[in-house]
Amino acid sequence: MTRGLRMKMQDSTVVVIDDDLRVLESLVNLLTSFGYKAKSYKSAEQFLKSGTLSQTCCIVTDVEMPQMTGLDLLKSLKNSNCAVPVIMITGKPSARSEAFYLESGALGFFRKPVDGDALVELISSACI
Repeated sequence: MTRGLRMKMQDSTVVVIDDDLRVLESLVNLLTSFGYKAKSYKSAEQFLKSGTLSQTCCIVTDVEMPQMTGLDLLKSLKNSNCAVPVIMITGKPSARSEAFYLESGALGFFRKPVDGDALVELISSACI
């Protein structure tokens, strides 16, 4: 990894939103091991109230959460003309497919357990 790329990654924050604390810890550890600055939030509402959106290069969010879902967050960001890419993750199968989330504007979609290498590769394309 070049010095310039590493500095760019350190200047950007990847936000991870999930109501499962084990998933939050695991994904934050994965991202920091690749040199990313990562912040975790237990809910979409907590993230939106944090004021960190302007420093965010990518959001990784769970689909199913109490109150505001990952899809609700994605729609809210798109309606606000926010260009921050959103990657959806889920551990619960549903009638909605990967294609549905991609058509809704998500950058990517992963089922849990998340393929860490594929996730980091997608994030790196979004945060450069």
